[in-house]
Amino acid sequence: MQSSPSPRSPLSGHSPLSRRGLLAAAGAAGAAGLLGAGPAAAAAPPAGGRNSAALVIRNASVFTGVTGTERRGPLRAVAVGRDGKILATGTDAALRRYVGRDTEVVDARGNTVMSGIHDGHVHPLGAGERSLSPSLESAETTPAELLEILTGFLADTGGAAAEPDGWLVVEDWNPVGLLPVGTAPHHSVLDALPTRRPVVLIGGDGHNLWANQRALDIAGITAATPDPVGGKVVKGADGKPTGVLKDDAQGLVRRLIPEHTRAELVAACAEVLGLAAASGVTTMMDALVGRHELELYQALSAAGRLPQRIVPAIRLDADQAKDTAGSLAYARGLRKEFGGVRGIRFGMIKVFLDGVIEYPAQTAALLEPYLDANGKPTANRGELYTSAADYGRLSAAFNRAGWQMHAHGLGDRAVRTALDGYEYARKVTGQRDARNAVAHLQIVNPADLRRFARLGVAACMQLQWATRDTWTVEALLPYIGPERHRWLYPARSLEKAGARLTGGSDWPVDALQVWNQLRTAIDRQGSEGAGELYRAQEALSRDTTLRMHTSGTAWQLRQEELTGTLEPGKAADLVVLDRDVTRCPVADISGTGVRMTLVGGRVVHEADSASGRAAAARLARAAAAGARPASYASVHGGGKGRHHACGH
Repeated sequence: MQSSPSPRSPLSGHSPLSRRGLLAAAGAAGAAGLLGAGPAAAAAPPAGGRNSAALVIRNASVFTGVTGTERRGPLRAVAVGRDGKILATGTDAALRRYVGRDTEVVDARGNTVMSGIHDGHVHPLGAGERSLSPSLESAETTPAELLEILTGFLADTGGAAAEPDGWLVVEDWNPVGLLPVGTAPHHSVLDALPTRRPVVLIGGDGHNLWANQRALDIAGITAATPDPVGGKVVKGADGKPTGVLKDDAQGLVRRLIPEHTRAELVAACAEVLGLAAASGVTTMMDALVGRHELELYQALSAAGRLPQRIVPAIRLDADQAKDTAGSLAYARGLRKEFGGVRGIRFGMIKVFLDGVIEYPAQTAALLEPYLDANGKPTANRGELYTSAADYGRLSAAFNRAGWQMHAHGLGDRAVRTALDGYEYARKVTGQRDARNAVAHLQIVNPADLRRFARLGVAACMQLQWATRDTWTVEALLPYIGPERHRWLYPARSLEKAGARLTGGSDWPVDALQVWNQLRTAIDRQGSEGAGELYRAQEALSRDTTLRMHTSGTAWQLRQEELTGTLEPGKAADLVVLDRDVTRCPVADISGTGVRMTLVGGRVVHEADSASGRAAAARLARAAAAGARPASYASVHGGGKGRHHACGH
């Protein structure tokens, strides 16, 4: 619940929270601080004195994120300068000298003030684009229930006027959600809809697409269609397409779907970026970027609707990963064309090494085969889209050119492939601070744990998934067995092995529930779990979790000199919370509200504003809907429900 503002601040008599005053005080200098690591423009001396602040936050529990700060005693206040940088942290009494006639003063009411959250793996524009289509919200349904829902979507998206050629595109389909358990998706189910329209269900995991026969026909997909590199056209026992397309095979249909207008996309993306700001996110590494996304960021920036710092990761497909020279030219061309966009900073490359692990997809690359429903080994070890040799050559070339690599590595074979590639790159380039990363890390072989520290590789984890639920138990445990299952999301094991831990949400693959994400890293259960997932072995401390999602990710993104901790001289990218997350019960962290978010000293979210209240209400509705079901049994006993899949 959002706190209401106190009537007046006892420190200075100023109104405790005035967005207009803060914007006027931080002004253009704060906006300049948003743009990158360079120094912000100096502001003229304030009327209240040369050393007075634009903002002082008092009566706070300040988590600076700086190791050893706690030993010097509790810090209760933060002063923000007119250049958008932090002037000082200290006690209320010590920072009183920064309060001038026009300094805004915020009473934090004893709650946490800390660095803004740095999301090291997220797809914010994807969340915006998804919001423009009907959503199944990852519901688990019988085929009959699914058809009932989709029939309603047909009516909502044009009805008879859209026949026969208006595409119905539905987001957030749950690839493991057909009931009873084990029911496989087939185009014949969708063909039973009362329509001639092409129908496409987009998997919430980003790795699966389900199309009806009309869509397959338009795309020219037949029994003779080969699997594209990095993808799979799923075919039945009769050799004909089932309608399910995996990974890069999705493009066979996706390329034909009519696009939304630029204005629609910009408006939708601006709204979801506002939700991220209301959740306390101040930096995002967009983990799937091409020209389309860069053009949207360009439009958002030009419209003044880009509240966070953005590090775009340029996505290379499996074919590009084999063409080092061509890939370098492609990335450099995009950087040259869009490098002047205010608010974004280039330097990251993204490659998918494998797919997803849950049944029935099972495209994550494993060292040992998947098991069948009876626990017997199969011939399937998943899909490895890029070899270690190719990934090593690619990493070496980009590292030498000053770029970082970010690998999607979910299965233990994909993780090892990424590490082998980085080891090769390190050997041939001699670089010791490349800061390459592996994301997701759903299973890591114990033999590879220490390699992260030795190679200086960031372990970018999405720990809202680290709970006992449908996806970690029913859809996974029988198919990999208990020995491998024990190594799901091995966060503490990686920490003990010296790895740099960084955090990400993978939103909208998973729900945007930032504080539940942090809570789950600590208790391995979260707000929706049916139980703890190896808490004794893999849970993180509260301090480690807070640093992982702030200074840890800032290090991953090469901006630790700019953000990630509250230190004098750094950009004022910070949040004021509605509780003390350093001391409250762990379970209470999930419900944390953000009173105010600043980026470069500029207010990008204020809970008491009209837009802030609207964003908070939308986040509350999403949280009330639930992140995911605890088990198939609970779904069977509890009705249809709305759930979000764990995804990749």
